[in-house]
Amino acid sequence: MSQAAHAATPRAALVIGALGVVYGDIGTSPLYTLRACMTLLQDFSPDTVLGVLSLLFWMLMIVVSLKYVMLILRADNRGEGGTLALLELALRGRGGRLGAVLTGLGIFGAALFYGDSMITPAISVMSALEGIGVVSHTLDDWVVPLSLAVLALLFAVQSHGTAAMGRLFGPVMIVWFLTLAALGIAQIAEHPQVLQALDPRWALCFVARDPWTGFLLLSAVVLALTGAEALYADMGHFGRPAIRRAWFVLVLPALTLCYFGQGALLLMDPGAIRNPFYLMAPGWAQWPLVVLATIATIVASQAVISGAYSVTRQAVQLGFWPRMDIQHTSAREQGQVYLPQVNRLLLVAVIALVLLFGSSEALASAYGFAVTGTMLVTTILAFAVLAHGTRGWRRVAWWTVLGFLLVLDLLLFGANAAKMHEGGWMPLTVGLAIFTLMMTWRRGRAILTEIEHRDRLPVQAFMVQLENYPPARVDGTAVFMSMREGVAPPALLHNLKHNQVLHEHVLFLTVCIRDVPYADPQERLKVDKLSASSWQAVVYYGFMEEPDVPRALEAIAQHHSEIALAPMRTSYFLSRETIVLGRKAGAMPRWLARLYAFMARNATRSTRFYRIPPNRVVEMGIQVEL
Repeated sequence: MSQAAHAATPRAALVIGALGVVYGDIGTSPLYTLRACMTLLQDFSPDTVLGVLSLLFWMLMIVVSLKYVMLILRADNRGEGGTLALLELALRGRGGRLGAVLTGLGIFGAALFYGDSMITPAISVMSALEGIGVVSHTLDDWVVPLSLAVLALLFAVQSHGTAAMGRLFGPVMIVWFLTLAALGIAQIAEHPQVLQALDPRWALCFVARDPWTGFLLLSAVVLALTGAEALYADMGHFGRPAIRRAWFVLVLPALTLCYFGQGALLLMDPGAIRNPFYLMAPGWAQWPLVVLATIATIVASQAVISGAYSVTRQAVQLGFWPRMDIQHTSAREQGQVYLPQVNRLLLVAVIALVLLFGSSEALASAYGFAVTGTMLVTTILAFAVLAHGTRGWRRVAWWTVLGFLLVLDLLLFGANAAKMHEGGWMPLTVGLAIFTLMMTWRRGRAILTEIEHRDRLPVQAFMVQLENYPPARVDGTAVFMSMREGVAPPALLHNLKHNQVLHEHVLFLTVCIRDVPYADPQERLKVDKLSASSWQAVVYYGFMEEPDVPRALEAIAQHHSEIALAPMRTSYFLSRETIVLGRKAGAMPRWLARLYAFMARNATRSTRFYRIPPNRVVEMGIQVEL
């Protein structure tokens, strides 16, 4: 959503929308966070309970309030956030080894997000439905089947878009957060001494008493911070002010009251550890609470699934991922997209996680590693952006604050890495696999671009010479899609070699993705005349936009009437590459070359990706040795 759209949308509507989309994940953390912390410690003394509550509260204040809400939201890429948007911002003016390191970190952070996208639906829905075991232990065996049913239904409706569900997200989450606050207040009223945990000395004393236990506890405390990345990733949809207001006005108070209410309950009844969230509610309210919690976790899952679609779309546009089928589910909101391949893979992964781990408690260890890994990458990239170019006391201040946050992120990451054998291996494996795929695709495209343009002819000189000694000319306009401006594309050379004809008008079209979310409409097109009957056009898009070649040609025709671009008299010529492995080792190891060739074969056809009418396309097959 553009800044103009933000300005035109009522402030209350943006805040409600942010509550529904941005805070779904972190808003459902009370379902399992305190139980995971206290189960790890197995100590329900007042000092321990108050120490854990104090640690939870101040981690929310430092990591979410200070780091994300106050600082990271400042590092926006023309209003957009997210790991890849931040990466593009950090790479500006940087190259060489530093640029390569930042690129690797950014891609790894994006890859870890897919692990988060797999775990969030599984742990959220399971933790909500585990409430039926509190109502009656005879229903315990139904938790996994019901979780699978809810998740299968959730993924099944993705193709219909989230517009209708989205209108309900905000009001549902308002009810949810008010319920969290009410449950907490009722318990705190019974044991108000729990409010002592607002004093940070309780957290400091707890850690000082047993530093190693405090370090290990961070692996469970981080569950309270899950979803913090969504604050930054969804900034473009709602804007910085709405996200900040929603956090400080409702979300933070509700989460604090709920955690402290659970702590008060544990001080009165340590046996409530089996599910302190649901046991805060009176018996008559537990079934309605299960239903509300299930709906809230569906909202949280929907937000992270949509996030996976958005990250994949950005990766495709920035050249980190093969072209994929991207379907728009809303005629008005360009950000609402659906990727069938991503949806199928996520569904299979989520079902496998539910069956493999069997409970939200078992999934908690896996969850923390994905979250802390992404947080660490975000801090490093934000460090490169926010501290860059500062001088004097401002530079010292930024280095001090960001250095402190980096140390904290390293502690969180280290605590979760120590539990690698308990589930952290899963998001790490997924992250490394996706990182390898993304880096392989990026490297392969760079090598092919170098190969294809090594001996290419300058297109202007070639067309001038060609018109001086022309082959047979035919009616109509030929549009040659070219990867690089100013170079004769392979499709042109193969067409002349095999068909020995040249169209009446020739347009060379290059689609260029810039490192900004949305290209300036005033700078969308650049058209240069090459010769008497040929032109070079470049169409610019941002990484949040999808190329639309026919629409671009309409805009070109409006401003350059001498180019005949009538749809039924225009033919598109594209190169279709077939990767062939050479006998000797090339620029890539052979196993990576095979992997790249596999990815290239399964990429979405360029005609579909660029929305080119398939009945007007001529594809020229080209073999490229890698």
